[in-house]
Amino acid sequence: MKVIRFQGTEPEKKQFWKILKANVNAYFVSNNISPKGNTNMVVKTIAMYAMYLGPFVFILIYPITSIIALLCAVIMGLGKAGIGMSVMHDGLHGAYSSKKWVNRLMGASMYVIGSNVFTWKLQHNVFHHAYTNIDGLDEDIRTRWIIRLCEHTPLKPIHKYQYVYAYFLYSLMTFSMLIGDIRRLVDYNKSGLTRLHKANPTHELLKALGAKTVYLFTVIGLPIIFTPFTWWQVLIGFVLMHLVAGFVFSIVFQLAHIMEDASQPTIDEHGVTKNEWAIHQILTTVNFAPKNRILNWYVGGLNFQVEHHLFPNICHLHYKNISPIVEKTAKEFGIPYYSIPSLGKAISSHTNKLKELGGVS
Repeated sequence: MKVIRFQGTEPEKKQFWKILKANVNAYFVSNNISPKGNTNMVVKTIAMYAMYLGPFVFILIYPITSIIALLCAVIMGLGKAGIGMSVMHDGLHGAYSSKKWVNRLMGASMYVIGSNVFTWKLQHNVFHHAYTNIDGLDEDIRTRWIIRLCEHTPLKPIHKYQYVYAYFLYSLMTFSMLIGDIRRLVDYNKSGLTRLHKANPTHELLKALGAKTVYLFTVIGLPIIFTPFTWWQVLIGFVLMHLVAGFVFSIVFQLAHIMEDASQPTIDEHGVTKNEWAIHQILTTVNFAPKNRILNWYVGGLNFQVEHHLFPNICHLHYKNISPIVEKTAKEFGIPYYSIPSLGKAISSHTNKLKELGGVS
């Protein structure tokens, strides 16, 4: 893998990251609080798991109509996304707790929602967070099928309409993770990335296959065995759950980086991109709906993506409080801080970006 260097061209901004870290650290010290999770995280974890597993247990135990079962599938989809954004995400970033075993346990929520820990940590923690919005490195902006998310990739006629159909395809995200995890892991194994990150390729593949088999047996097999619903009715519920979760997941992550303000920097022939790492993160990331308490609670603070990308090891419960510090410090250094006031305006900006990437003037 090519080594990328973040090298700023403005000497006066080279102290930004050092001063920002000091300012944020001073907040935690002066308030005598830990940057990790607290009791509120435990409560949120219980709530998210209840939203996901509660309806599932209800389906297995009580005789219900197909309409009620579908409603349960929708709630499960919301809970599935909630676990991913509010529990698993912090766990795999080491932000949930100061105890490593707690972070590993919460990170293992990834298996409960049908995906794979190892591939996520490489694809998200390594490539996305280290090389945000850089073509060829950040897999989140890789052009897939008929969706063009990067301005540096070839434009096709079909992309003209992506601002319409993209939202429907976003719903397939968790299906992509369910199936694509294996393909991605095989690619990592072949390229040597798995061993580079001190993991055994065969072991990781068997673990991924085993976890997905258990997941599919649980969410599909158990309802077929213990409820009066037919196999095709169970599959409809399973698909609906994934469509809901996939749509929520995708929207939240797309509103962070595929936006009008978010840049997509390039690297030169020497592997250098023309900004310091911290400044790069700010220029490629956008916050949205920062005052929406319900949204902030549900999406695990991922509407404060600027803070998350700068401090992924800090629990998301603190993002709202450190965001004024980040914004103030950025402005002191003349660095733009992008934040869109509402969810509706953020979706509008994302739609405009899809139009731009689709060649629609």
